[in-house]
Amino acid sequence: MASGKNTKSAVSQKDYEQLAAFRYELRRFLNFSERAAKALGMTPQQHQSLLAIRAAPDRTMAIGDLAEQLFVQPHTASELAERMIALGWLERHASPHDRRRVMLGLTSQSEAMLGKMSTTHRAEVLRIRSTLTDILGGLSED
Repeated sequence: MASGKNTKSAVSQKDYEQLAAFRYELRRFLNFSERAAKALGMTPQQHQSLLAIRAAPDRTMAIGDLAEQLFVQPHTASELAERMIALGWLERHASPHDRRRVMLGLTSQSEAMLGKMSTTHRAEVLRIRSTLTDILGGLSED
C-alpha cells in the first residue's frame, strides 16, 4: 500500500557533485596511467596484467584468474598473454600444485618496466589521496 509520500532519490545535489568529482579524479588517474604505459611502449591492459600477476601471492597467475582481473573472457586473456610472452614480458610454466595448469609469471624485463610504472603510479596515488578522501568524505550516508 502506498504511503502517499513521494519517494524521491536520497541523492542530494552535493552527492551529485561529489560523485562527478570522484569520477573525474578516477578518469584523470586512468588518463595518467594510460600515458605512462604508452611512454614505456605498453597498453593499459598489458600494464594491468603485469600488475595483477606481480601482486598475486606467489607472483604467478593462471589465465582464468588474469581474465577475472581484467574483466575479459579467458580466450581474450590468453591472446593477450601470448602477445606478452612474444614480447618477452611473461613466461609460462606448470603449476607446482597441478602440472596440467599453466601459470604466467613476469620476466626480469617486465619486472623492471613494472617497477618504473609502479613508482610513478604510487606517487600519483599519494598526490591525489587527500582529494579522494575529501570527495568520499563529502558523500552523505542517507
